Amino acid sequence: MNLLFIGDVFGVSGCDFLEEQLFDLKRKYNIDVTVVNGENSAPGNGITPASFDRLMRMGVDVVTTGNHCFKRREMTELYDQNEFLLRPANYPEGAVGRGVTYIDMCPVKIAVVNLMGTVYLENLDNPFRKMDEILQEIDTPNIFVDFHAEATSEKKAMGFYLQNKVTAVIGTHTHVQTADECILGGHTAYITDAGMTGPEDSVLGVKSELIIQKLKYLAPVKFEESECPAFLNGVVVTFDEKSGKATNIQRIISRK
Repeated sequence: MNLLFIGDVFGVSGCDFLEEQLFDLKRKYNIDVTVVNGENSAPGNGITPASFDRLMRMGVDVVTTGNHCFKRREMTELYDQNEFLLRPANYPEGAVGRGVTYIDMCPVKIAVVNLMGTVYLENLDNPFRKMDEILQEIDTPNIFVDFHAEATSEKKAMGFYLQNKVTAVIGTHTHVQTADECILGGHTAYITDAGMTGPEDSVLGVKSELIIQKLKYLAPVKFEESECPAFLNGVVVTFDEKSGKATNIQRIISRK
């Protein structure tokens, strides 16, 4: 089977380009399941019911998030209402929503787990210990983890920690695709960051001149989405659905 994972979709241009490209990507790579990190899919920042609905209507199966999951107040109810919208599983007990979901393709069952790192990010529950708890409850060998984290070291450590335990560990958050895709332990597909789907000529999706101004003068700046053409970053993971073993991971960069 083939799972397509799309790196952080950024803003209107990211959604537009994903919608334009998704059908052809699914056909080209013979995709069975599509997972998208959509935590920045709304105009401005975060994710809204409208941007989530748009992603699902495109043909996305699961939407993961990260540190901006609760940026928009109107999302609160939706996290409890829709099982295919995830927030990091290591948010404190009592937080709305869920961090794990299942895609039941009968007889194949696929688990998608959303975790967030704690190095340079919010002080959530320890993601390693939380993953131990999750693994005790999952009843399928096909396990895909979106690890939304800032530090490369934390992502690499999670990949090695979960090798031979899950099908794939796919890093998100930094909006820059890394070139270290591999199969760990002959079983677990890994990449430090899947990258971003959004304006290519930008600083992580934002107009470069605004970021330069902020960094040069250390003054508050209102971020605006870059208006340059978008590109798409992601990976395709090929796996054996009976054993959960990944056999290939391929980086994707798509432009017009």
